[in-house]
Amino acid sequence: MEDLDEELQRLGNTPATELETTLLVHPTLFPDFDVFNDMLDIADAAVVENGLEGIVQIAPFHPYFQFEGTDSDGIGNYTNRSPYPTLHLIREDSIAKAAQAFPDASAIFERNIALLEKWDMKAGQNSVSHPALIRTIRKYFKMIRYL
Repeated sequence: MEDLDEELQRLGNTPATELETTLLVHPTLFPDFDVFNDMLDIADAAVVENGLEGIVQIAPFHPYFQFEGTDSDGIGNYTNRSPYPTLHLIREDSIAKAAQAFPDASAIFERNIALLEKWDMKAGQNSVSHPALIRTIRKYFKMIRYL
């Protein structure tokens, strides 16, 4: 959690023009999704403790990500899957800019789900490094880069 505090402080102390967002990738920590999910409460508390509530959000990604109330193999879960447990620290102003650039932001999520449904998920379910998923991740980071 030290790394999280350091990155939150860095985001809080650095102008958005110099540092827009941060990814904390944990290749060996939190291999179990339930433990990772429990840790998110601590991560959200760290945002508050660092005085960044309403300024920074945490978007979680995990190889076995599962939205509450969904089946583990539910197609929607793949939008938040990644090769390693990852915390995306993003400024809320950046999210607002993205919403302005893409007024129907919910359509992006729905489009991603539709694309995932079209792909051969047998291959995708065996690996979060499925080429189609990698393309989606690259498109996502291109969107962030334009902010």
